[in-house]
Amino acid sequence: MNKMGWFKNFLKDNFYILKVRDRFNAQTQIGQRQLFVKYLRWKSKGELPPLSESGFRVFSQYEEDGLLLYIFSAIGMKNKTFVEIGSDDGINSNCANLAFNFGYHGLFLDGNEKSIKRGRKFYSKYPHPWMYAPKFKCAKVTAENINDLVAEAGLSGEIDLLSIDIDGNDYWVWKALETVQPNVVIIETHVEFGMRDIVVPYDPNYSFPGKHPVYHGASPKAMVKLGKEKGYRLVGANQLGFNFIFVKNGLGEEHMPEVSVESVLQHPSVEESWKRFEPIKDWEFISGDEAKN
Repeated sequence: MNKMGWFKNFLKDNFYILKVRDRFNAQTQIGQRQLFVKYLRWKSKGELPPLSESGFRVFSQYEEDGLLLYIFSAIGMKNKTFVEIGSDDGINSNCANLAFNFGYHGLFLDGNEKSIKRGRKFYSKYPHPWMYAPKFKCAKVTAENINDLVAEAGLSGEIDLLSIDIDGNDYWVWKALETVQPNVVIIETHVEFGMRDIVVPYDPNYSFPGKHPVYHGASPKAMVKLGKEKGYRLVGANQLGFNFIFVKNGLGEEHMPEVSVESVLQHPSVEESWKRFEPIKDWEFISGDEAKN
């Protein structure tokens, strides 16, 4: 069996149909460690498979767990820290797998008090003996308070991962965040906006669904512009195309070059989603260039 055949079968057998009760068992952890070592060997030989083929789900909502493991295999796990904004309970999240299976620690930040309470209880019930428990903070996140919220949690400077999914001011919160400098950013974009370069104007009081459930956030092209402004390149996305993944320039470029917006928006659901833009097409938007100011 060739490398790609082994790789796809390994992911399918170990992670694609993972049950909730199996998230913590030794087989799951050993399987990921084996895959991590495989990536390191392939990287040393210049034979890494495509990032787009590496997705699997353990804790993440979609296949982000696998994509992130691949990325950190390629660029290295620096200080094993994260900030997840819009984490809900921190269980079905983009950072949970790294926390439980690779010893990461950091901050889960969400505006739902019940979710935060549930997350604290869950992480107190299922810690590893060597696990440094993550911090939980309940707050409504805005561009004005994000730096203080992160600093109050004791995080600053370089971190491995920033995840943002707040169904609203995602673009503006990333733009404002300066307390930490993540090596990898995963952030939700609005594929419904198509190939337009547009951002919904900032509203610190916004709460989903607002005036219309699609009227918030930024288009893929606008988000890529923001990423470039902050020193990041787009390297991939989940299969449905709405969670964009950025890596800091200078890290792993030989293994993960910049990809185009169009290349990560190939799923059939993307074009179908454009129809949801029609009811708001004449509403107020600004361009990515205007949003820089």
